[in-house]
Amino acid sequence: MHIPVLLQDVMKVWLTDESGIYIDGTFGRGGHSKVLLGELSDKAQLLGIDQDLTAVENAKQSVHDPRFAMEYGSFKDIKAIAEKYGIANKVSGILLDIGVSSPQLDEAGRGFSFLQDGPLDMRMNQEQALSAKTWINAAKEEDMVYVFKTYGEERFAKRIARAICDYRKDKEITRTLQLAEIVAKANPKWEKHKNPATRVFQAIRIHVNNELEVLERALQQCLDILKPGGHLVVISFHSLEDRIVKRFFKEQAQGRPLPKGLPVKENFIDRKVKLISKAIKAGEAELDVNPRARSAVLRAVEKLK
Repeated sequence: MHIPVLLQDVMKVWLTDESGIYIDGTFGRGGHSKVLLGELSDKAQLLGIDQDLTAVENAKQSVHDPRFAMEYGSFKDIKAIAEKYGIANKVSGILLDIGVSSPQLDEAGRGFSFLQDGPLDMRMNQEQALSAKTWINAAKEEDMVYVFKTYGEERFAKRIARAICDYRKDKEITRTLQLAEIVAKANPKWEKHKNPATRVFQAIRIHVNNELEVLERALQQCLDILKPGGHLVVISFHSLEDRIVKRFFKEQAQGRPLPKGLPVKENFIDRKVKLISKAIKAGEAELDVNPRARSAVLRAVEKLK
């Protein structure tokens, strides 16, 4: 059963107008969207976007509502998609639930999980050329070190990259558990309560799907298509994503950078957004039923003009 993360907290900040236009930029299995539809009036519109063909097909089969439309695509193109539907600058609320979804993790065939054996894939968009298998068998050792350190914050990146290079001299790496075993053997100090392959798999997934660059590209577009008073809500699941969101929201809330002590009027500062709340995390009650919410962080802003 798919449990939407931080559901009640999301609804408090996503829903601003019962008759408004909304976008779920990472539809997944539609947990948040289906609840939102129950709160909206007959005049409202909801657009779902997802680059995962399985999610798109699921939406078409499970959501039968004249107020809802589903678009196959990435939220990195959210502005062009909004323009296609004629809703740019009219949107009341946008939700981005960043990272891999529970259904993607649970399906061994998608190759995201280091706990289940499956083809080493990790593509969120099944039609893109680059997969985890393609990259891990062709990447230079120094490139792997960079990816593991930068996107996985893996302190044993050099040892692990060297082990992968040594292994693939004799045999191609094609399976998730095959890679997980290589990483585990190369990791000299396992973190308590954490699989030794966690950071490497995260790093490969982020790299293969270009996740951080996509997020940075999408955030400004989201503000562009919101109407004044509209809310942008983002859920992230690790520090790299949250850092990007936090920095962007802070910069947009502070406005034009000016020398300290310079006397200027408020309108000259040109603040783009208002911070709605500090970072929101799951409480113990939610964690008891959905442990995957443990690392989730919700941030939201309101567009000023």
